[in-house]
Amino acid sequence: IWNQLMEDAFYNESSEHKLDELHKMWVDKLTQLSQNVTSAMEPWQRLALESLLTIEVHARDVIKDLLDKKIENSDDFEWTRHLRYNFDDIRDTVMIRQNNSVFEYGFEYLGSTSRLVVTPLTDRCFLTLTTALHLHLGGAPGGPAGTGKTETVKDLSKGFGKQCVVFNCSEGLDFKMLARFFSGLTQSGSWCCFDEFNRIDLEVLSVVAQQLQILKRAKDAHLSRCVFEGHEIRVNPTCGFFITMNPGYAGRVELPDNLKSLFRPVAMTLPDFGLIIEVILFSEGFLLGGVLSSKLVQLYQLSSRQLSQQHHYDFGLRAIKAVLHVAGEMRRNRQLYRHIDDTTLLLQAVFDASIPKFIAEDVPLFMGIVEDLFPNYDRVKEDTLLLRTAIKDVLKEQLLLVNEAQINKTLQLYNTLLVRHGVMQVGGTSGGKTTSRTILAHALAKIANTQPLFNQNAPPSVS
Repeated sequence: IWNQLMEDAFYNESSEHKLDELHKMWVDKLTQLSQNVTSAMEPWQRLALESLLTIEVHARDVIKDLLDKKIENSDDFEWTRHLRYNFDDIRDTVMIRQNNSVFEYGFEYLGSTSRLVVTPLTDRCFLTLTTALHLHLGGAPGGPAGTGKTETVKDLSKGFGKQCVVFNCSEGLDFKMLARFFSGLTQSGSWCCFDEFNRIDLEVLSVVAQQLQILKRAKDAHLSRCVFEGHEIRVNPTCGFFITMNPGYAGRVELPDNLKSLFRPVAMTLPDFGLIIEVILFSEGFLLGGVLSSKLVQLYQLSSRQLSQQHHYDFGLRAIKAVLHVAGEMRRNRQLYRHIDDTTLLLQAVFDASIPKFIAEDVPLFMGIVEDLFPNYDRVKEDTLLLRTAIKDVLKEQLLLVNEAQINKTLQLYNTLLVRHGVMQVGGTSGGKTTSRTILAHALAKIANTQPLFNQNAPPSVS
């Protein structure tokens, strides 16, 4: 629908006026959608709505960009470089277009999944990967960890309506295993992203180049079947092979030249954190996303520079996204946080996610950075009286000292467990790691009036 409306605006005599009207309509539509995010709904419905918001925000930004650059022609590269969809009456299916590349939509059921925030870097990566698919080549995003290489490939597959399998490569892979992979992908028409592809041994990569060359020739000749590794297989031209590489890491090898020629490289750098945070905040129901995103980026950048260097510290995009999703959950909890403004709510999510992992010396430094960026902020007074009382009772029952620091650390462990799939407790010997975990288990069991159920294994028994 968006593509059709844009094409109609370009063909109109007053295209600039039409694009301006379209931009206003999209802003109103987004405002209405963002207000619905915080309403009560099923988890899959909320996920679908957040994904829709993420996609529509990109559509709004594209219209704004075209207006700023005064683009009035539908053949202009500034418009054709974006991923577009239209219904083809002759083929009776949905077609995907980007620049000179044209593909059929896959129509595979992928369920309600989250979508990636499209930044200028993502746009350039999409353009390179779709051109590679058009030429029957593979795509090879490369760059440091945390730049979104694998996620970009996965999101492009969602945009194509295709299943994408992510496989983590290691030194133990041989050419026979990879041949079975390629055979299955070619026959099913699926996509696969081989993560850390340059960890595979050089001897294996040389054989892989020959295998991929056979499949490329079959697709170039539009063959329906071909002989691959001694077996005749069906060729589905919609299959896709992608690899990601982390340069400069130990144990990585340089790809052979005959393999490099079969993949189009994409250099991935650090993404635009501000834009990503702004869109995620907007999709979580925060209307002041622009102001808050810039301050949050500064907060994490200053923290990474000024706080001590610890192995378990993470100030990257993954940590920021975890904070944003916690803030979204708090925003939707109307019973506790309905009178709290966006800034205070976001700061509370930052505290809940960050304070527990900081060592004691770094907490005052972090609070100082927060006070500089967010002056006159008010911390949310959480209702933890019931759990705090239960923790004190358990400490007394186990003949332990009722220490406020121990109670606070146990509460932090509880808050972390609410938002994380797994938790790693870090600290020196006799620091209270096992004790805090045991106290929390007994306290929660006391509140629920049940017996605590948990297993504790010593490291020797695990190994």
